Amino acid sequence: MIEVTQRELVERLEWQERMAKRDMEADPVIVFLHTPLCGTCTAARKMIEIVEHVVPDMKLLEADVNFLPGIVERYQIRSVPALLAVQSSAGAVPAVLYRMGSVQDIASFVRSVKP
Repeated sequence: MIEVTQRELVERLEWQERMAKRDMEADPVIVFLHTPLCGTCTAARKMIEIVEHVVPDMKLLEADVNFLPGIVERYQIRSVPALLAVQSSAGAVPAVLYRMGSVQDIASFVRSVKP
């Protein structure tokens, strides 16, 4: 996973919006949202690391929600851990996965947002 700041994440999400306006497809932006002291986030991170090997063509980002107040508000993130997926397709609604019960659940979610 690639750790990003709020500024970097906002830039990537704005790029997605520009691509959607031009009817151009791009890989979705998928971000693992977490906090450092969250035990469930630690368990989810381990599963996501496995998913990165199972679905190697997807780039996953990660960010600490404590430093993302604008993103949390904009996408109405309710809890962590969460996987936020923003696609570049026109009219696509951002998807959020909160329940990370298994590697299969996470891999299915990641595959489902890929164009």
